[in-house]
Amino acid sequence: MRFGEILDAADQLSIEEQETLVDVLHRRVVETRREELALEIEQARHEHQAGQSRPATAAEIAKTLLP
Repeated sequence: MRFGEILDAADQLSIEEQETLVDVLHRRVVETRREELALEIEQARHEHQAGQSRPATAAEIAKTLLP
């Protein structure tokens, strides 16, 4: 199903059903982001234990991220 088709199908729902759909989708997105963050934390812990990271200040990190 294409994105446009999904939007068209959502338009066929009542307002209450659309609100419920939005709530369900939002919860799913939040859970997916939470799982992604947990994996990133686990990876960072492994890197730290393997000696592949070093302590840094917020300013040092920002300096490497900003052009």
